Amino acid sequence: MVHSQHGLHVLVCGGASDAHTWNLVCLQLLLEEAGHRVTNLGPCVPEELLARECLTRVPDAVVIGSVNGHGYQDGLRAVRRLRREPSLTAVPVALGGKLGVAGVRDAAAADALRAAGCTAVFDDGDLDAFRAWVDDLAGHGARTPATADRGARTGATTDRGARTRAAAGAPTGGSRA
Repeated sequence: MVHSQHGLHVLVCGGASDAHTWNLVCLQLLLEEAGHRVTNLGPCVPEELLARECLTRVPDAVVIGSVNGHGYQDGLRAVRRLRREPSLTAVPVALGGKLGVAGVRDAAAADALRAAGCTAVFDDGDLDAFRAWVDDLAGHGARTPATADRGARTGATTDRGARTRAAAGAPTGGSRA
């Protein structure tokens, strides 16, 4: 594992109803290997605990993972709770994994999550799009038309305004499932 003092501090967790662990460990390792510091809260993280940990630890990004198919419901509650805290309104929040139990991409659910405050939604588990998002947050994003377009083709959707808010001095943050 590579650790860097110059990387992002990313808080990783599972949704309140999601007891899966290995996806969070894989995310942690992926982020650490890219030089980021990770706080892994583990599975089944209630919204209040997530907000309290974000207020205490002040992450650069929050990543919420879903394996059980309740990512939409868990993610919606979590991001709404985070956005109620004035100091967390600009922290990048990513949600990834299974948004629903139907096993198909749900554009309406992804749109609702973004409208509630998710910066990025990876409803198909595309690691390339997630890596590009994290690199962009870290300021390493050499985004070419191909990498910028990859997210649209794979279902990853982001709020590009979060980068502007971060540049304006607001805290940043994100997560992935």
